[in-house]
Amino acid sequence: MNTSSSRPYFLWDYDLSEDQVKDILRGNNELEKQWLLSRILESARFNDVWKYTTLAEVREWFPKLRMKPVIKEAWQRALVAWQ
Repeated sequence: MNTSSSRPYFLWDYDLSEDQVKDILRGNNELEKQWLLSRILESARFNDVWKYTTLAEVREWFPKLRMKPVIKEAWQRALVAWQ
């Protein structure tokens, strides 16, 4: 299977390809990027998160991300620990 056209496992309920995910993350639509970063942080395996984003990018966007409270709190603790 071609990975660039396959749907990432953390987007089981959206019809977006790997290429479309990367386009959104590189694009200028802030709401789409916030949604997708939130989804990656909530649903991707930890090691896979870093295939899509960087720690610096997570820090930059984190205040704007909407996530399940328990997951956002866990990421907040991690960001503090990694300072």
